[in-house]
Amino acid sequence: MAARKRILVVDDEPDIVELVSYNLRKEGYDVSSASDGEEAFGMIKKGGYDLLILDLMLPGIPGIELCRMIRSNPETAGLPIIMLTAKTEEIDRVLGLETGADDYLTKPFSPRELAARIRAVLRRAVGAAARQPEEAVARIGDLLINKETYRVTKKGAPVDLSATEFSLLLFLVERKGKVFSRDQLLDSVWRGEAFVEPRTVDVHIRRLRAQIEDNPSVPVYIKTRRGIGYYASPDV
Repeated sequence: MAARKRILVVDDEPDIVELVSYNLRKEGYDVSSASDGEEAFGMIKKGGYDLLILDLMLPGIPGIELCRMIRSNPETAGLPIIMLTAKTEEIDRVLGLETGADDYLTKPFSPRELAARIRAVLRRAVGAAARQPEEAVARIGDLLINKETYRVTKKGAPVDLSATEFSLLLFLVERKGKVFSRDQLLDSVWRGEAFVEPRTVDVHIRRLRAQIEDNPSVPVYIKTRRGIGYYASPDV
């Protein structure tokens, strides 16, 4: 019997923690909680969690800063993150995704929608990590993408990507030169999830370029075909 997935809920509102925890336990998850960023980061560093549900407005370490800390630490960089927050402005959503969140859901929320998003993010994380040994490494220029360890390096230095960013990079690199529209990328990387907007692709591409390109404004690895979509350059 497979072990239950462990989820950490980080929110300083007890009612939200209780609601989320109750519904996720009904879905079969093992749920823990933390009420501030510092407590949460200590728990995350000990390991064992499969996904983080993170509020932006936390006492002590804000959610955005905690997300940056997680992504910049090699031991925690691959942890899938869903931001669950009362901040509804587009700029907050974009900032959350660019900081490294895999998904972003606003309050008030539907517990069924949250559960669906968790399943989708976990599927992407498992799909990104579970590869056959004979296909263990993909390469583009100075980037090495290890599909067994779910790690990316550039000139030997680690590049910290979220599960979604890893899946997006790998999908494009394995199909160098082929241009994909936002809708095609949603269908292939996000697998047609009903709750994901086409703009999400642009945000993740921008975040990915910030991580892998020397100059994100003049990308070498992931290029844009204006009016059509994105592709991995076959020339590097």
